[in-house]
Amino acid sequence: MDPYTELLRPLFFSLDAEEAHELVMSALEIGSHAPSLVRLMAGAAVPSAPRTVAGIDFPNPVGLAAGMDKNGVALRAWEALGFGFIEVGTITALAQPGNPKPRLFRYPDKQALINRLGFNNEGVEAVAARLEGLHASGNWPRIPVGLNIGKSKITPAQEAHHDYLASFKRLHGMGDYFVINVSSPNTPGLRDLQSTEALGRIIRTLRDWEGTPRRPLFVKVAPDLAEEDLIAIVKLAEAEQLAGLIATNTTLDHSCIPAGRDQTGGLSGAPLRGRSLGALQAIRGQTQLPVIACGGVSDATSARERLDAGADLLQVYTAFIYQGPALLRNLALALD
Repeated sequence: MDPYTELLRPLFFSLDAEEAHELVMSALEIGSHAPSLVRLMAGAAVPSAPRTVAGIDFPNPVGLAAGMDKNGVALRAWEALGFGFIEVGTITALAQPGNPKPRLFRYPDKQALINRLGFNNEGVEAVAARLEGLHASGNWPRIPVGLNIGKSKITPAQEAHHDYLASFKRLHGMGDYFVINVSSPNTPGLRDLQSTEALGRIIRTLRDWEGTPRRPLFVKVAPDLAEEDLIAIVKLAEAEQLAGLIATNTTLDHSCIPAGRDQTGGLSGAPLRGRSLGALQAIRGQTQLPVIACGGVSDATSARERLDAGADLLQVYTAFIYQGPALLRNLALALD
């Protein structure tokens, strides 16, 4: 018997989706103070499958995607569950509550979620203070930690580069890599920052401040981009010597959801598999930069197809909500 799918998931799914998320995060925050207990409750350990990407050593290639732990409250618990790396965020320069509730919706028959959370997070100052405390206490996880940064909702698009820089400066030196998130569909105008002019301004602003040495910097792209726009981002990433790309964020294609059940927001989970894979293939056809595959990774087959298509690492989110810790073991065994 799998304790998660047989016992915990029915409990969580009896609650509103966001209430369940908050309950899980509270439990994992507590569990971060007792990671050995989390490991015991998670069951069998995830097999090691080390690899090095962008100069970073990963104990296994399966990471937690951004959006789950927005404020970095449960890093040691994620490590204890068996993730090979963690991506915190999305973090914005200003604290913000996000969009009005309800804003997170389950579709169990599709193994999918729709969210319109809107970068709800405590803001960079609070998150940075928490991460500094972990470093100072010696409780920083032993697996890589990425920090995903986005634009504050109230910041005008023409000032976006300054907003990203504020977060980058405050968090610099804490994470193993950084991600520029310009692809969430839930902040008005954010995806417009995927234009090479706007994105290039953000990247150069961060790099001009940073100087050398540089932290690995990734860009997370949308699955809904036209191929020529995606290729333009790839060429920009090469020209700016970025560490790589993350393919992809959630999609606005809700064609698999019946009209009477549809909601505004980004769709994630199994229905995203084809679009995300297509973006990965398009990227890999243009560059050898590292790519982290995210979106629709839910079983051994979908994981293996990403690696065969040239992905260097994988990230999961929605499938973890539906399958729990067993997902990590199944993926790691399949990828060994």
